[in-house]
Amino acid sequence: MIDRNKQIDYWIEGAISDIETAELLIKGRKYIEGLFFCHLTIEKLLKALIVKNTGELAPKSHNLVYLTELAGISLVADQLQFMSILMKYQLEGRYPEFYPIKPPKAKVDEYFSSTKSLMQCLRQML
Repeated sequence: MIDRNKQIDYWIEGAISDIETAELLIKGRKYIEGLFFCHLTIEKLLKALIVKNTGELAPKSHNLVYLTELAGISLVADQLQFMSILMKYQLEGRYPEFYPIKPPKAKVDEYFSSTKSLMQCLRQML
């Protein structure tokens, strides 16, 4: 049997650290790297929700839509669409052949804001 609270706390603490790192990277004009950490933030909160809702360890997957399904939560279409956008920035960190085009600062700011909003939504479910 897993220590559910320990697992949940681990994922939440990681998400909080990752959103802070994302902000620092974006402020430093490291946009793609910052968006990679935005993805990590959402991924870790979804993994916390999986543990909370299933009592099982979170899988070693980075697919946000898949993790949402495993968590058994419902999100609005805009949130799911935003997760699909974040997915292209996580691939860069793992698979260089999928290197995304660096978005303009205004778009990065929009994505960062959307990440914080989704983060807040997911944390309310915990």
